[in-house]
Amino acid sequence: QLQASGGGLVQAGGSLRLSCAASGPPFSTYVMGWFRQAPGKEREFVAVINRSGVSINYADSVRGRFTISRDNAKNTVYLQMNSLKQEDTADYYCGASRYYSGRDSRVADFGSWGQGTQLTVSS
Repeated sequence: QLQASGGGLVQAGGSLRLSCAASGPPFSTYVMGWFRQAPGKEREFVAVINRSGVSINYADSVRGRFTISRDNAKNTVYLQMNSLKQEDTADYYCGASRYYSGRDSRVADFGSWGQGTQLTVSS
């Protein structure tokens, strides 16, 4: 089970860090991903990190602004978001997968979705 937290209201240009805590099977055996879903839109890939944290990839829309990381000792994956834009406004979810597909990560390959956390970026 995954639980995302850390969302909130932030001004454009600001920063925020999301966390996703995992419980259950060994966290370190899963590839972890962040996805987001804006109102009226489908859930989309944001960032992914492999089991060891060595391989990482991002959606083009967030590359250079967002940083994904994980702490396997704390069963937690993070998403540091800088230079936020209004178009980043969405509900953010973390998911777990057995497979690392980099930029080709798909929603269908991830599971254990918990409750998301809402990010609103104001102008």
